Amino acid sequence: MNIKPMQDRLLVKPVDEEQKTASGIIVPDTAAKEKPMRGEVIAAGPGKVSEEGTRLPMDVKVGDQVIYGKYAGTEFKLEDDQLLIIEQNDVLAIFEN
Repeated sequence: MNIKPMQDRLLVKPVDEEQKTASGIIVPDTAAKEKPMRGEVIAAGPGKVSEEGTRLPMDVKVGDQVIYGKYAGTEFKLEDDQLLIIEQNDVLAIFEN
């Protein structure tokens, strides 16, 4: 099934970061985990339409690794994947290679 986000929305697959302390101890899955705030953009909308009627370009593109606000977006499950739809302005940073 294909999903196409509307306007300036992004479809993000959250990335679970390995929980490891500074001393190298791995925190087990049973320990309290925080909601991930990092993910990969797997689909992007075409951008918002300005008041003048022109389409504003997106700064974020498919494949970008992003950090987003802790409580941003709407979570849902599609098949076996947990996904998130967020607005572009919920993106706090893009990882650069």
